[in-house]
Amino acid sequence: MAAVEPVDEEFLFEGRAIISETDTRGIITFANRKFCEISGYAKEELLGQPHNIIRHPDMPKQAFAQMWSTIQGGEPWHGLVKNLRKDGKYYWVETEITPVTDESGAITGYIAARKPAGRKDIEDAVSLYKAMLENEQQ
Repeated sequence: MAAVEPVDEEFLFEGRAIISETDTRGIITFANRKFCEISGYAKEELLGQPHNIIRHPDMPKQAFAQMWSTIQGGEPWHGLVKNLRKDGKYYWVETEITPVTDESGAITGYIAARKPAGRKDIEDAVSLYKAMLENEQQ
């Protein structure tokens, strides 16, 4: 796991959620002001970029494979994610991603809402993700 300084999520979030929307390929089509503030990116730097622009290297590929499988299947996904800010610091979020559908039921994109993750949840996720990363390296 990378030794980078975390940000103070409680101070940054101030009770507001990070919201983003993507197309079906994970390209960012909307980022709210809180997302920009916490990630350290300007809206113009985020729009049109793959959402993994904020992926922290400590996040196992398997976690995202499971997420994509769930949301592409039309179901919401809930989990903890460690994100990387533009300045190299990181933050943990509890994330809910929901597919967006058109009138015919076809998935047209995804909307994600995030809030600060709890300390105990972070501790559990660190252990789980470390084991998953070790498996990926074998």
